[in-house]
Amino acid sequence: MSTQANPLPEKNRQPEKNRPLSAGNARRYWPLGQIILSRVREFYREPEALFWAYGFPILMVVGLGIAFRNQPAQRITVDVTEGPRAEATAAALSGQEKFVVQICSADAARQHLRAGRTELVVSAGDDVAGEVAGNEAAGDGAARYDYLYDPARPESVLARNAVDDQLQRVAGRSDVVEATEHEFSEPGGRYIDFLVPGLLAMSLMGGGLWGVGFVTVDMRIRKLLKRFLATPMRKGDFLAGVMISRMLFMIPEVIVLLVFSRLAFGVVIYGSLLAVLFLIFLGAVTFAGLGLLVASRVRTLEAVSGLMNLVMLPMWLLSGIFFSSERFPAVVQPLIKALPLTALIDALRAVMQEGATLGALLPEVGLLAAWSVISFSLALKWFRWL
Repeated sequence: MSTQANPLPEKNRQPEKNRPLSAGNARRYWPLGQIILSRVREFYREPEALFWAYGFPILMVVGLGIAFRNQPAQRITVDVTEGPRAEATAAALSGQEKFVVQICSADAARQHLRAGRTELVVSAGDDVAGEVAGNEAAGDGAARYDYLYDPARPESVLARNAVDDQLQRVAGRSDVVEATEHEFSEPGGRYIDFLVPGLLAMSLMGGGLWGVGFVTVDMRIRKLLKRFLATPMRKGDFLAGVMISRMLFMIPEVIVLLVFSRLAFGVVIYGSLLAVLFLIFLGAVTFAGLGLLVASRVRTLEAVSGLMNLVMLPMWLLSGIFFSSERFPAVVQPLIKALPLTALIDALRAVMQEGATLGALLPEVGLLAAWSVISFSLALKWFRWL
């Protein structure tokens, strides 16, 4: 006869998901660790994910770094309108290598200025008003110059000042006070030095929102979250696991970008490297929390894509990734300063370009911490599996 014990009656059995785990099984089925491992395995099995995480940011730095690398001073294009003094005016400007001068009709010069093909139009003569009107009658008086330029274009304003200074010097003007010039070209003041902190922050924002929010909605659509619901996993374990797993990719991603910028373009960190790493970590947490919040209840990829763009687009435009956010009017500055991407970019630039300490960046750090806590708390409250 068989000595195998009879199984427990059905009514006395404990449901599988509520059955207490042994010590060995508890270690084996540690929910937080398992979700992190599964996300890491899934990420590194996708070659395209590796490219977008590590290759694309480097290509962006290479492209922008080459486009805005240190170059000799840009030459100024000047159109001189036809007239009795046109040749003398062009000769006076051609003595400086920084000017590219051509003589053309008044109508052609205006068209060149309108199309952005020249920075300044110069009309020279004794009767400037007559020349502009098309009457090029010469006079015997001293030369007078009329400058036509676009005040909304900085290069056009600079061209006006440079051309006027040269023509006045040729005419015999002397400076009242002697001045000397010294060139300054240390790393930190170039556009690439300004750009890299913005790209680092942008990478953290994109990785947090798309890498966390989009992936979470995709798992909901594929019914994977429904399967996780049947496991001994709490909602907090799942959300924390998704955040941590994504941070394992984001932080090395921005460090690789930082190292490449240093080796390829000589980008220098004037502040503490630990402070930069801390800001990177804090930024990764902040945007991962925002990604979870956006994806907490969304059920379609179209909806999550729209919400992601709604969250990211204002920060793309206002936070100063490619140019300073100070260019926007003062009335919107409080709103801009409240954005998490603005705080992260300002803090990274302060440390990398100015050598600021974390103690001097308490407002930015506090704002990022507040965004992190609030976004994750709301995501934990509103998240649903199905």
